[in-house]
Amino acid sequence: MSPELDRTRPVWRQVAATIATRITDGEYPVGARVPSVVELSAEFGIATSTAQKALAHLKAEGLIRAEVGLGSFVAERPEKDGGQQDA
Repeated sequence: MSPELDRTRPVWRQVAATIATRITDGEYPVGARVPSVVELSAEFGIATSTAQKALAHLKAEGLIRAEVGLGSFVAERPEKDGGQQDA
């Protein structure tokens, strides 16, 4: 079942936000593999380039790490910094 996307807003941001929420909620715990570009494309009904942009954004934000030939995984997040993570 693909989530509804608001086509009036950047789709890649919505996909990235959905994955980030899944990470925050623990659906994808630290070290877990996140869906691939192909899997995201199928789930959300989006182009692979859009899925790539969403994953690149999550990597830049430090939420995931990529391992060549293996995929992308939820990154370890420092949580003992006084809760100073900005929204």
